[in-house]
Amino acid sequence: MHPSVERVNEVVAGKGFAGRVVVLPDAAPTAPAAAELLGVEVGAIANSLIFRTESGAPLLVMTSGAHRVDTDKVAALIGEPIGRADAAFVRTHTGQVIGGVAPVGHPQPIRTLIDTELRGYPEIWSGGGIPHGMLPMSFEELIVLTGGEVAEVA
Repeated sequence: MHPSVERVNEVVAGKGFAGRVVVLPDAAPTAPAAAELLGVEVGAIANSLIFRTESGAPLLVMTSGAHRVDTDKVAALIGEPIGRADAAFVRTHTGQVIGGVAPVGHPQPIRTLIDTELRGYPEIWSGGGIPHGMLPMSFEELIVLTGGEVAEVA
């Protein structure tokens, strides 16, 4: 098993949750691709988007695959401008690659915002640490796993 998947599964198991990373036959780098492979609504895919704050810190926004993050709204929520992170920044702060970023398993905790829209799905799927991995969980489990703040991000 890939080391990133092992780290994600260890964190999830450590919190006492049953979900484990499912390794798919094909990569699922986008919400529509993941939804199709899993047979779920695109809105049930929790995109893990890493942003770089003006101060240089990473920010993880877990958003429903059904819409896009409003960066101005998020910047207002956290009190500083944000921008897209490049692949090297994402890898440094998560230990994972773009297209497979999980909400957990990072070298250090990352401040996380969780989209209120994800609350509407009994089961959500996030990245599992690799582009072929997806992790099932409930909205409440996502909050506990990440220590994230629930917010309107779109």
